[in-house]
Amino acid sequence: MAVVLPRTTTSAPSAPAAGLALAALATLVWSGSFVTSRALHDSVPPVQHAFWRWVTALVAVAPFGARQAWRQRALLRRHARYVLLASLLGVAVYNTLVNQAGLTTPAATMGMIMAASPVLMAVFERLGGVRLGARRTAGLLIACAGVTVLAGGGAHFSSGSLWMIAAACCFAGYSALLRRKPAELTGTGFLFTTFLTGTALLLPAQAVSVTVQGSFHPTPATVLPLLYVGVASSAVAFFAWNKAIALVGATRAGIVYHLQPVCVALLSWALLGETTGLPQLLAMALILAGVVLGAGSRR
Repeated sequence: MAVVLPRTTTSAPSAPAAGLALAALATLVWSGSFVTSRALHDSVPPVQHAFWRWVTALVAVAPFGARQAWRQRALLRRHARYVLLASLLGVAVYNTLVNQAGLTTPAATMGMIMAASPVLMAVFERLGGVRLGARRTAGLLIACAGVTVLAGGGAHFSSGSLWMIAAACCFAGYSALLRRKPAELTGTGFLFTTFLTGTALLLPAQAVSVTVQGSFHPTPATVLPLLYVGVASSAVAFFAWNKAIALVGATRAGIVYHLQPVCVALLSWALLGETTGLPQLLAMALILAGVVLGAGSRR
């Protein structure tokens, strides 16, 4: 009778751990983009900021994604409406609204408003026929209470905050759309195509901005932040976020995204000298509690 000995295996980094690490990387890098939007508010017009961001991202991704996109061109044409909508929400409109909000809104406030986007994703799910349940509904109400504190507590709530709320809606719509991405549209080819399409959609607005507002002056103070948002916040962060969703799912990756207000507040304090008072802290607590409760997985 043969004796079968148990096999020993070496523990390797698990896919969930890698997915959560990638989600954390994307969250941290995106937090820096809010600080950048605020830092460039008086030197680079919002549309031009967004346009050159995506031109830079397109150049950074092209060596890895252009050939794959060409091989997938038949699939991309078949799903052209999906690609167009994802590019419009996630590339062209979302970042332009963030830059517009940065004209008058502190970076910390921008990050706190964006923290409500996972709950907005749940709203889009409900519109798509998914039941929210009492837990997600309560989370939505708590997060909305946090935004109300920003509006009524003197926490730097301005017209730019309304632009930021619109940006949060766009990002939530993009993320909800990403969950329904056709399985065959994968890899850097899809990323390259959305960057290319979004840049093309921004071309008319870019032409109007240059004509009316004039071009910004390229200096180290403007070019270096644009390189950061183009390479890190666009190419690296979007790739990491999409890979994280593939590894752990959108819900678990979205939980890590809740850390963004804390990251933005710390970065804006360290780099821009922005202060955080009691209304911001209370709003942060309410929004974080709302998104954790509302976007958490149900047993």
